[in-house]
Amino acid sequence: MSLLSEAGEDRADGHGGDTAPSGGTDAETGAGPRRDPGGSGPRAWARDLALGLRFAFTGGRRGGLRTALTAVGVGLGVALLLVAASLPNMLFQREVRESSRQPDAGHEVAKPGPDTFLYLHADTVFRGDTVTGLLLRPEGPKAAVPPGADKIPAPGTMLASPALRELLASPEGALLKKRLPYEVTGTLGAEGLIGPAELRYVAGTDILTTDKAGKVGNADGRGRAYGWSVPAEPMNALLLLLVVMACVVLLLPVLVFVATAVRFGGEQRDRRLAALRLVGADTAMTRRIAAGEALASALLGLVAGGVFFAVGRQFAGAFSIWDVNAFPSDVVPVSWLAVVVIAAVPVAALVVSLFALRGVFVEPLGVVRTATPRPRRVLWRLLLVLAGVLVLVPSLLGVAPAGDTLHTTGISVGASLVLAGLTTLLPWLVEALVKRLSGGPVPWQLATRRLQLSSGTAARSVSGIVAAAAGAIALQMLFQATQSDFMHPTNMDTARARLQTSVSAHDGDEARRAITALSGTRGVTGVVGTIESSLWRPGPPDKGMDFGPITSVFVGDCASLRELATLPSCADGDTFIALAHGKEGPEDSWVTSTARPGAVVALRDPQTHRGGAMPTWRIPDGARTVDSRRDPMGMYQFGVLATPKAVDAARLDSPTAGAMVRIDPAVKDAEEYVRNAVAALDPTTTVRALQDVERDAQFSSVRTGILVGATLTMLLVAVSLLVTTLEQLRERRRLLSTLVAFGTRRATLAWSVLWQTAVPIVLGLTLSVAGGLALGVVLVWMTGKSVVDWFGFLPVVGVGAGLILLVTLLSLPLLWRLMRADGLRTE
Repeated sequence: MSLLSEAGEDRADGHGGDTAPSGGTDAETGAGPRRDPGGSGPRAWARDLALGLRFAFTGGRRGGLRTALTAVGVGLGVALLLVAASLPNMLFQREVRESSRQPDAGHEVAKPGPDTFLYLHADTVFRGDTVTGLLLRPEGPKAAVPPGADKIPAPGTMLASPALRELLASPEGALLKKRLPYEVTGTLGAEGLIGPAELRYVAGTDILTTDKAGKVGNADGRGRAYGWSVPAEPMNALLLLLVVMACVVLLLPVLVFVATAVRFGGEQRDRRLAALRLVGADTAMTRRIAAGEALASALLGLVAGGVFFAVGRQFAGAFSIWDVNAFPSDVVPVSWLAVVVIAAVPVAALVVSLFALRGVFVEPLGVVRTATPRPRRVLWRLLLVLAGVLVLVPSLLGVAPAGDTLHTTGISVGASLVLAGLTTLLPWLVEALVKRLSGGPVPWQLATRRLQLSSGTAARSVSGIVAAAAGAIALQMLFQATQSDFMHPTNMDTARARLQTSVSAHDGDEARRAITALSGTRGVTGVVGTIESSLWRPGPPDKGMDFGPITSVFVGDCASLRELATLPSCADGDTFIALAHGKEGPEDSWVTSTARPGAVVALRDPQTHRGGAMPTWRIPDGARTVDSRRDPMGMYQFGVLATPKAVDAARLDSPTAGAMVRIDPAVKDAEEYVRNAVAALDPTTTVRALQDVERDAQFSSVRTGILVGATLTMLLVAVSLLVTTLEQLRERRRLLSTLVAFGTRRATLAWSVLWQTAVPIVLGLTLSVAGGLALGVVLVWMTGKSVVDWFGFLPVVGVGAGLILLVTLLSLPLLWRLMRADGLRTE
């Protein structure tokens, strides 16, 4: 049979796509109409499919290579589908790990006991990466051990995750090592981590306390056990819409690629089927055999996909995409989704194969190639897009930005139909354009002629890009239109300060030293530093109140005080009373009832002060009332503003050193030096980075998930385009060798390959931009928003241009190899 196949290849040529018969029945061969020798029932189908399966694996070296290449293509798509089916479980396991390692805060433990412990979350940031930490102080011998540890670390020691241990042991982690004053005595196990690359530590300390009187080491709480959960919040309808659209946009190109991969080797398949006709097979039988070959490649692709997935999941922890990684044990597909993938791929292979042969007429001496190709019909393709719009629009009518319900099925089906319709429009567009191309340089003529002969193959090779690019453009427009609902201005001013911290101190002198230390830190250009405490009205509390009127006092130099209020003038020794006029905090009367010029205020809480006379301070008669202004943190401070000579800060009760720090962006690791300086003052104090906008937590997680999926999808698109290009080059091996033998320059052929890749991609991107913008406008309009940026498609176009160059460069080695003279050899 293989000899007949090779003979068929020598005598015939293939032509796929929408073609018409040349006269079209078996009568043209002179043999008269023939009946299917095996019928058309289940037995005939089973027999012919089995024969196709056999041909796929026994078709010689070239047939085996074709089957293997198709299996690799299908396998890549299957592997990515299995990864997508694993995402729900990965996210669920991350949530489970996060909740199981948190101290149980479901109920308050008021008193210490043999099984209680004090805890404090001590997270920090190192060069943009979050380092999560938990400080523990056991209060009894039976205190619970945190997940991932075999015992509670002793004071001054810590257990570190493998990634953190590796970082601390490297030169890159030298700055972070200074910030964590604990000796690493062990490794934190997987039970205490949400991912293998997480930077996390659990440390023991003896400085934690439940005394909330401003002492160093205030604990977050007291616990008895670990593991707690909170009720899941219903997802906002707009966020759910983003998730649904992202799933459609990211998975549809994978399905398109799988459908394209099962059609690899179409021309050689047609010539082989002609040889089968020569030995007595009829048209129906040859189509079933061809479907059997596609089924074989799909089944082998399922096996390959399973292998790719099994091998790839072992490296899940070695790579982080947008700061997300997972343990291999967490990368497990949802069972019903895995069953859908396993069942859908073979069925898709059969359907696509039979659909591809619907207009191909195989004769005993070859596939008909002299017939005039029938132009592709555009009507049904447009109807597919229209049907998607008709399904999509009613599904979006009920979307309320503040609601939590969404017609997910209708939106998924509608968006899929629109993107699928755009994908099917590409072959028609390529055919309509390339048939009008003529003339030009030799590489251009070679490329256009090849596209004219097999425009369908060229269009299929980039069809995944159409679905991915159009969906990405629509998704980007929807993101930009809805992000204002999930991104809130913080009123912070990053031009005035970049970092903020509050260091607890025992007295005013210690607080002043903390501010001085921060001011002298490397990379710091200025500090808005104030010593902060409280003032009370002396005497018993007002009737019906548990405490008397209280206000705040801020002691700092004039430059720092000007960041808190609008001062007419300032000199050391001045005092001001800042009023926020109810913008934040209490009404002005609450402040003035305690702090006013000439008033005497208590420097200690009258309810907690024990022993000796109450320390008091008389506010100077010359204290001026000023208007508060937003500080760099975006807040209005109110109360007494005093310069160092106006009040003795050493007399203040449990003050804190508040600091808003400006840094020099030219100094590398300036932020890390500040964090190290704060850790040296108090290892339990956190440093907060100022940011102009704050994102909703759910929006940020959805955005991260979409970025991860988009990265994987674009990688698959690039691989699919490369695999398809290599398959086309391999099919044209003899033609390329012949052209070189007749004197065609290799550079000419290389440029022709570039044009053959570029023309369909340019047309596909043009179609994607038009379709993506239209789909995006519909989505934005139906959600009651307006388009923010009409040029959001430019990055997508840039990615497409990069793919053209990348695929051409990667295909050149094979092209050079195929142009050797031995390509003319035949058996």
